[in-house]
Amino acid sequence: MTSNKKRFFPIAAAILVLALVLSACGSNNTNKGSNNAASPSPSAQTSNLLDQVKESGVLKVGLMGTYAPYNFTNDKNEIDGFDADIAKEVAKRLGVKVEFTAQDFSGLISSLQAKKFDAIISQVTITDERKKVIDFTEPYITNEVKIIVPEKNTAITKLEDFKGKNIGVGLGTNDETYLRDVAIPKVGKFTIKTYDDVITSLQDLNAGRIDATINNIHALKPIVDKNGFKIKAVGEPIKADSAGIAVRKDNPEFRDALNQALKDLKADGTYDTIFEKWFGEKPAAQ
Repeated sequence: MTSNKKRFFPIAAAILVLALVLSACGSNNTNKGSNNAASPSPSAQTSNLLDQVKESGVLKVGLMGTYAPYNFTNDKNEIDGFDADIAKEVAKRLGVKVEFTAQDFSGLISSLQAKKFDAIISQVTITDERKKVIDFTEPYITNEVKIIVPEKNTAITKLEDFKGKNIGVGLGTNDETYLRDVAIPKVGKFTIKTYDDVITSLQDLNAGRIDATINNIHALKPIVDKNGFKIKAVGEPIKADSAGIAVRKDNPEFRDALNQALKDLKADGTYDTIFEKWFGEKPAAQ
């Protein structure tokens, strides 16, 4: 009995050690299998934005929605306008539908960077400053910007007359940057009042709460016609702005596809048709 016990304990100990080793190996294999199952597929890891848009079947576009005739909400509560039609045509040529998100212009770029939508099609002027944080397609429209004053005004006819006056402008727009960085150093100090939408600035101009604003005539005409504002454009254009479709950086395939869509709709006459629909004239030769 004593001799058998001495032989039994080493054998039992060896069996126990072996069982523990096998159990540990099984646990490791299970974990590896679980990790592999949770890992994203190679296609998901390498999928670019263009592929994602095509797979989803939707191009998500951000815009103001209050900037007729470029983009606005129509009587059917639908996003409409020049920008909206361009967006629909671009989406069509990508083989997808378009989905609009409307918000204040000043927040559009930050929302784009937060991936709330795929692109901005809302008269975003192409500037070197903006190119530091976002990418652009080639321009799809160029707008001449003029000084807008009350109908009875005689004091302001040129940019130099802004000195000492109250001038309204859209918040976060290229026009605001122009007034601060170019106009004030050039003509002297004047007060800048910013607005989230065009109609409020024109209401203040019409009521005499500001002395002038700057904008392009295409943007103002439908608002003036609808509201009967007694205002007018004066002098020569103070600048011309080219707008492009804004996209997040590091998406070259997506940007190039948008450029190709714009090129195609210009080549087949669709662009001219859209332009004439909203502005009543043919686009200037590019």
